[in-house]
Amino acid sequence: MSAPVESDAALAVVPRVARLFRLQYEEVQQSWVLLYPEGMVKLNQSAGEIMSRCDGSKTVAQIVAELEAAFSATGLTADVLGFLDIARSKRWIET
Repeated sequence: MSAPVESDAALAVVPRVARLFRLQYEEVQQSWVLLYPEGMVKLNQSAGEIMSRCDGSKTVAQIVAELEAAFSATGLTADVLGFLDIARSKRWIET
């Protein structure tokens, strides 16, 4: 039987915030934001937690493991991959 969406290749990708964007935590807004020349994207908590780990040094598998440990959760792979697909389509991340 074939593997689900969580393929080894997808989990081995090392994402980083795209050069056009700067990720930072905004204390006033109590959230992570992506800043870019034309404006800002306010991220929800889940998106911020994922994006804050996209530093170009961790694989997707490592990011998932960190999130599962940080939030005492399991089975986050599909959600993380789904968000990263959206982030890639919006050019927020590079791989």
